[in-house]
Amino acid sequence: MRVRRRRWGAVAVLLGAVVLVVQAFRPLPTPVIGRDGTKATFAVPGTAPAVPWPDGGEGAVTVVGSGQVQTFGEQKPVPTASVAKVMTAYVLLQDHPLKDGKDHGPQIRVDAQAVKDGDLKDESRIEGLKAGQEYSEYDMLKMLMIPSGNNIARLLGRWDTGSDSVTPFVDKMNAAAKALGMTGTRYTDPSGLEAGTVSTAVDQVKLDEAVMRSDAFRSVVALPSADIPGLGTIYNNNSLLVSKLGVRGIKTGSSTPAGGALSWATYRTVDGKDRLILGTLMDQHADGPDLNGADSLALALDNSGKVIEAVRDAVTPATVVRKGEPVGYVDDGLGHRSPLVATEDLDAAGLPGTRMALTLGDDGRTPPHEAAAGTVVGRLTVGGGPEAQSVPVALQHALAAPSFLARLTRL
Repeated sequence: MRVRRRRWGAVAVLLGAVVLVVQAFRPLPTPVIGRDGTKATFAVPGTAPAVPWPDGGEGAVTVVGSGQVQTFGEQKPVPTASVAKVMTAYVLLQDHPLKDGKDHGPQIRVDAQAVKDGDLKDESRIEGLKAGQEYSEYDMLKMLMIPSGNNIARLLGRWDTGSDSVTPFVDKMNAAAKALGMTGTRYTDPSGLEAGTVSTAVDQVKLDEAVMRSDAFRSVVALPSADIPGLGTIYNNNSLLVSKLGVRGIKTGSSTPAGGALSWATYRTVDGKDRLILGTLMDQHADGPDLNGADSLALALDNSGKVIEAVRDAVTPATVVRKGEPVGYVDDGLGHRSPLVATEDLDAAGLPGTRMALTLGDDGRTPPHEAAAGTVVGRLTVGGGPEAQSVPVALQHALAAPSFLARLTRL
C-alpha cells in the first residue's frame, strides 16, 4: 500500500511539473484591441440643414469620407439617360487606367459604325468622325463625357472588349455595378439611350465616389469645353459648371423616359482641406410635352443648383477626438488591459446632425505583449471609405510582459 502511495505521489509530482512547464512555455494569447465605454459613433454638431429638395423624383448627397448618404424620395430604379456614361467611363478606366491628366493612354481607332451612328438625328452624338481616325483614350473620354457622345460610348464598348457588339461591355457594366453594391441598377446599353438602363440616385452616388478617385476622370468632367483635333471645340451642357457654385462635373442626362438627371460634384474647403461633395438628382420631369427631355434637364439643373448651394454651405468641420484622449485598450488575454490614446486630433467634416461611425482597429499589425508608452499599435477612423479620416493610436502607459506567475496561473 505504501509503495502504491509513493508511486502515485511521484506520478502526481511528475504531472505537476509537466503542467508547469507547459504553462510556462506554451504560446501566449494574441493581444486584441477593444473598446469599453468609449463612443462608437460621432454626431456632427448642429441641426441638420433644410435641404431644398424638389417636389418629385429622387436624390442623394454625401460628403465623401463621412460614410453617410442623405437621400430624398423613394429610391426606385428609373431610366438614367446619359448619366449611364459615368459607368461606361468607370469600366473603361478600370480596364485601361490613366495615371493623371497628362497620361493620354492608347490610341483608339474610329470604326465605320461610330461614323454611321454620328449621323443619327434623335440622339446626342459626335459628328464629323471619319473611319480610321485615331484619338487618345483621354480625348475619347472628353467626347464621351462633355457633349455626351452616344456613338463614342458604343465605340468604346466595342474597343474595350474587341467585339463587334456592345453586349460584352454591358455585361462588364453590370458586373461593376454589382461589385459597387448598386443593387437598384441595371444597364442594357453603354450610352443610356435605352429606357431599360435604370438606376437610383443613391446607387449613382456610390458610382460617383468610386470614379472620382481617377485623376483623369476628374480633370475631364470639370471641363466646360475642350478642343478635339480635327473636330473643333466641344461644349458641356452642364450650365452649373460655369456658375458660381464651384461645380466640377459630373454628368447630365435627359430623355423622354428619364426626364432630366444630374450627377454632380463640388468642393468645400474646410480647415484647409478640400472636401468633395457628391450628389445625384433623377427623375425630374417638366410640365407639358418635352421631347427628349430638354425642358426636364433645365429643371434638373435648376433644382440641383438649389440643393448644391444649401449642402455645400452647410458642411461643418468638427473635432472628433482630441490628442491624448482615451479611445480604447489593448487586452493581453491574461486579464490585463492597457489604455490607448489618440496621438493627434482627429478632425472630420460633414453635414450637421450626421452620425459617423468610429472604428478602432490594429491597422494590420499585431498588438505587442511588451512595449513602451507611446508605441503606436492601431488606428482610429471616423466615417467610411478610402477618404475617411483617421489617426494613429498609441499606448498611454508602458505595456509590461506577462509575469512568470501570470503564465503559470492562466487558464
